[in-house]
Amino acid sequence: MLGRLLDTDVTDKYKIVGLSGTSGGAICALLSWTALGDNKPQKAAELLEGFWADNSASSLPEQIMNWWLLWAGSVSDYIATPQISPYMNPASEYGLKLLRDMLEKWVDFDRLNYRDSDDPESERPMLVLGAVDVMSGDFKAFNSGKGEITVAAVLASAAIPNLFRSIPVGNGLYWDGLFSQNPPVRDLLAAKPDEIWVIQINPQSRATEPKTINEIADRRNELAGNLSLYQELHFIEKIDRMLEEGVLLDARYRPVAVRIIEKSRSEKSRRMGTESKMNRDPAFLNGLIADGAATADDFVTALTFEQAWRNKDAEAVFGFFAGHCTLISSAPFPTASLRGDKDGLHDFITEQLAREIEVDMTWRQFAGDEVLWRIRFSDEHVGERLLGQAGARFEDGKIVRFALGASWGESAIDRRLVL
Repeated sequence: MLGRLLDTDVTDKYKIVGLSGTSGGAICALLSWTALGDNKPQKAAELLEGFWADNSASSLPEQIMNWWLLWAGSVSDYIATPQISPYMNPASEYGLKLLRDMLEKWVDFDRLNYRDSDDPESERPMLVLGAVDVMSGDFKAFNSGKGEITVAAVLASAAIPNLFRSIPVGNGLYWDGLFSQNPPVRDLLAAKPDEIWVIQINPQSRATEPKTINEIADRRNELAGNLSLYQELHFIEKIDRMLEEGVLLDARYRPVAVRIIEKSRSEKSRRMGTESKMNRDPAFLNGLIADGAATADDFVTALTFEQAWRNKDAEAVFGFFAGHCTLISSAPFPTASLRGDKDGLHDFITEQLAREIEVDMTWRQFAGDEVLWRIRFSDEHVGERLLGQAGARFEDGKIVRFALGASWGESAIDRRLVL
C-alpha cells in the first residue's frame, strides 16, 4: 500500500514531509524513507516487496516451520500449550539476528542517518519510529532529525514482547510501541503538514464477537493499538474546528486534514483467523501486498475525485461515476434514488453535489472498502449549514455506488452509510 502511495502520480502532487510507524509499520516507513532520501520515491515499492520477500518462508524448512506455527496457533484455543519466554528461547535471539541482517541488507544506515541539523538545506522528510521504554514506561519517538534512526532503533520498535527480548538503545530498554503511540503522530506536526494520511491495519470495528482465547487477545491488542492513535487524531480535529470557528487565534496552530486508510482483512486472512498475522507464506504475503495496493489505488482515485468536487467542477465530478452507478440520497439532503440513470445522475451532480454540498475537512476522512467523507450542506429553507456524510464505492477507477445521508455521531463516521 505504501509503495502505491509513493508512486510518481502521487508524489508529483503531494510533497511528503514526514513518515512514522511502529512495529512492522516502522520497517515499512524506514524503507519508504530510504527511497525518499535517494529522491527516488518510486523505489519504495521495490524496497518493500524485496524486504518482505526476504522475510517470507521461501525455503522448504521455513515453509515446514511456518506450517507448524500456524497449526500450533490454531490448536492453542483448545489445547493448553506452554509459553516460552524469549529470554529462554534460542530461536528468539536467532530471529532477531535474521531481522537485523535483513534491515542492514536493504538500508544503508551509515549513509542515510546523518543529522538533518547538519544540512539545513536538506528537504529529506522526517522519520519517526515508536517504541516504549520497558523500565520507565515512557514512550520514545526515535527521530531522524536527531540522528536517532539506527538499526537498533528499528529493532526496538519491532520488538514484540512475546517474541523478542527488549532492545537496548542508549540508556533504555525498549519494546514495540503498540501500547503507547501507534504510530507516533504528534511528533509529525513539527514538519508542518497540511494533511496526515494514516494507514490503519488494526480495524476499529469488528463484525463478530471475539470468543476464543486467541481472538480475545488479538482484539485486545487492536483496541490498545488504536487508543492512542485516535486520541491524538481527536486532538488535531478539535484544533481544526476551533481554528475554523475562530475560537482559537494563535499563529502557532494551523489546520491539518486527517485521512485514514483502513485496510480490511482479506477473505483468506479472515478464514485463517488471528493466526494469519504469523503467516509467512510467500503467496499469502504477495496477496496482502496486492490487496493493499488496490486499496491505495482507490484512495488515490478518491483524492482526485474530491479535488474536482471541492473545485465544484460538475463535469469532472460526473466523469468519475460509472454508467451503471447507484446513487442514494436521503435527509437532510435532497431525496434521490437512481440506478443506472445517466441523465438523472448528471442532473443531480450538476444541481446538487458539485454546487451545494461541500467536504468538511475538519473531520477525518475514511478510505477502506468504501471512501467516507463528513460533508456540509446549505439548507436554503432553514438558512443554516447541516452536517451529513457521503460514501463512495470504487471499482476500476469509477464510482459504482454513492450515498448521501445523515451523520450519526461526532467521534467517527458511521460505517452503515454504504452497504
